[in-house]
Amino acid sequence: MLSDKIISTGLRYLGTPYVFNAPSYRTDMFDCSSFMQYIFGVNGIELPRNSRQQFKVGTRVLSAPLQKGDLLFFTTKKRKHRYGLAKIGHVGLYIGNNQMLHTYRGEKEVTISTLDSYWKEAFVGAKRLI
Repeated sequence: MLSDKIISTGLRYLGTPYVFNAPSYRTDMFDCSSFMQYIFGVNGIELPRNSRQQFKVGTRVLSAPLQKGDLLFFTTKKRKHRYGLAKIGHVGLYIGNNQMLHTYRGEKEVTISTLDSYWKEAFVGAKRLI
């Protein structure tokens, strides 16, 4: 399945450093959206560069349970009082079992996080591309 290939690609980069505004298609550093752009891109799905642009693609997941490969979008402390696309400040990849693969300032590297209360409070929406 394509979702498994994308997840497998991403898992190869566990521990890769987080750098805000990391350039596209570099594999020695990522920020959240360049990471998604890369792991989807090498598997044949082109994504825009930042999380707000990425939220514009795919099909919104409204009531169905999350599926492996869904993009998960979150707000941040800086953006939580904004509206619409301006509220989005982070993106991760759902990998099943209530977990996501992503990179962010807090961990400073590509990591797997459980979708705990912190992430559920910050959750804005999910998009399905596969």
